Amino acid sequence: MTRVQVRGEAVRRFILECVEKHPADITSITAEKFNISRQAVNKHLQKLIGEGVLNQSGNTRSRRYQLTPLIDWRKLYSLAEILEEDRIWREDIAILIGQAPQNILDIWHYGFTEMFNNVIDHSEGTWVSINLNKTAVATEIAIYDNGVGIFKKIQMALDLMDERHAVLELAKGKLTTDPARHTGEGIFFASRMFDHFGVMSGGVYFSHRFDDKEDWIMEREQFSSGTSVWMKLNNDTTRTTKKVFDEFSSGNDYGFTKTVVPVKLAQYGDEHLVSRSQAKRLLSRIDRFETVLFDFHGVESIGQSFADEIFRVFAEQHPTMKLLGIKANSAVKKMINRARSNLDL
Repeated sequence: MTRVQVRGEAVRRFILECVEKHPADITSITAEKFNISRQAVNKHLQKLIGEGVLNQSGNTRSRRYQLTPLIDWRKLYSLAEILEEDRIWREDIAILIGQAPQNILDIWHYGFTEMFNNVIDHSEGTWVSINLNKTAVATEIAIYDNGVGIFKKIQMALDLMDERHAVLELAKGKLTTDPARHTGEGIFFASRMFDHFGVMSGGVYFSHRFDDKEDWIMEREQFSSGTSVWMKLNNDTTRTTKKVFDEFSSGNDYGFTKTVVPVKLAQYGDEHLVSRSQAKRLLSRIDRFETVLFDFHGVESIGQSFADEIFRVFAEQHPTMKLLGIKANSAVKKMINRARSNLDL
């Protein structure tokens, strides 16, 4: 392949990867990125359209581009039937994903079977729907059911304050309402394997994006009952299930020993994290891990009592655990260091 061909491939790959975020100005962005004319970019756009992976709409001034769905498939399953996630994977989903590198198939196999099994065992619904959409860049699977709702079920099972609190517990990992049949690891690991992973139930939406490694929670008006799960993965990712497991596991048995606690999820609205009660809510069940990373991204400040409860009181009660604060600003670091300085005094 010549240098011109390699550069052309790079230009077209950039267009495909960026067109979702820039459907109206992809021409100017690409021209600036590669220092080429708009006419040259247009030739690449027309090539992609001719290959059937991109389409356009609108006239010259309002023209927009978007990825062409190569596969747009959906199917409704009755939960009154005997469903097995591995059979649904093998007979329906794997065929649609098609030929792909083994690491990608492994991620999809793990994520889909874990999420579909959750519906079978936990949803208490009457039906489940699967939507699969594939473009030249990424594949997305959405699973919807009309059951009781995952956050509501966790809230009731653990007697939590509300569904938002259930999201916080879910984000930590090792949470299940059926410990006899489940380890509570599926959602935690799946959320970290995909480029975008989201769960919506009731009026609460939980999201994790791989590129910024952040957990987000939003509250919305409730439109329907049940649970919706979204998983999106780039078709060319080099990520592996082993790499994700290794990040949070230890030993030959891959014990789930490390977790990340998104501290921001403990905040309600504009409230500040100042009390011991708030800290205790954050600390719930983390004694199941050996190492806990408290992620303070998006947290502007914490109070002395909040910091003391985590980094002195709890630390003294659990001397073998590693409690680490990450992504903390200077104000938060100051409070953490103050609490730690009082250890053993």
